[in-house]
Amino acid sequence: MKGNTVSIKPEGEQLRKAVKWISEGQENNPDFNLSQLIGDACLKFDLPPKDGEFLFRFFAEKGSEKSE
Repeated sequence: MKGNTVSIKPEGEQLRKAVKWISEGQENNPDFNLSQLIGDACLKFDLPPKDGEFLFRFFAEKGSEKSE
């Protein structure tokens, strides 16, 4: 681990791909709708509901860190 940086690594290849895809979507579109991106990612990567919930929590926490 580099420095004091702690990151949460989602389990499962599809979930990791979804996190990357959503992150890229946020960077490429400043007017993104997070709920829509997460919903689209769940369909695109065939994620179960529990993974969708993880994505909402993950990006909500990530967003609150940026605003501090």
